[in-house]
Amino acid sequence: MAAPDSVAELVRWFWIPEWDIAPGRTSRQHLVSFPASNLVVQPDLVMLSGPQTRASHRDLTGRGWAVGALLRPAATPSFTEAPADLRDTVRPFDAPELQEAVVAAMTVADRDERHAAAVDAFSTWLDKNFQPATDQGRQANDLADLLDGDATVRTLDDAAARLHLAPRTVQRLATRYVGLSPVEMIRRRRLQEAAQRVRTEPGVSLAGIATELGYADHGHLTREFRERLGFTPSGYRAEAD
Repeated sequence: MAAPDSVAELVRWFWIPEWDIAPGRTSRQHLVSFPASNLVVQPDLVMLSGPQTRASHRDLTGRGWAVGALLRPAATPSFTEAPADLRDTVRPFDAPELQEAVVAAMTVADRDERHAAAVDAFSTWLDKNFQPATDQGRQANDLADLLDGDATVRTLDDAAARLHLAPRTVQRLATRYVGLSPVEMIRRRRLQEAAQRVRTEPGVSLAGIATELGYADHGHLTREFRERLGFTPSGYRAEAD
């Protein structure tokens, strides 16, 4: 769900999964995350998930829900001065007022209404407790938008030229507001796109996907998958069949 205007500089979007798994069964959800942090409310806790460089998974059982905010870089100073310390981590986040407000919103009977109420409650809390975006934070947002959304940007120099900034400035923005280098953010974006295409476009060859996304060859794509995600493109595609 789109973030309301009041927090649009702090949140890229909200996501709200709900599940109801039959007794005795487990549903494993594989995650290839954006190079960004997420603040997530569940019925029993609030979690802060830092920028991920590897695949992860979550095993769902029973009934449950989560309300998450994909945070934009400008939100980072409100919860840490060292985002690199959050890299590949998930830790509890002390926000009892946020949890109480979102849990109450998720009791609304109608699905669309409870999702809207949860986003409103989350946004109200963020607007009250998070620092407004600074000019530098907005530059970091622009950097993340560029690296996440433009497949033609493949190097630090590409990003610097597009943003009309010095490469050193781009490097500092990424380190200060994301916790990853620009090159790592680009690699993550490309890998995420590759994973999506491998899974959803069975008629396209893996070699073709590798070429289109700027990998040297099929082997390069396979190595990147194995090192970063822990499985091969062909194995990931077979799992989707």
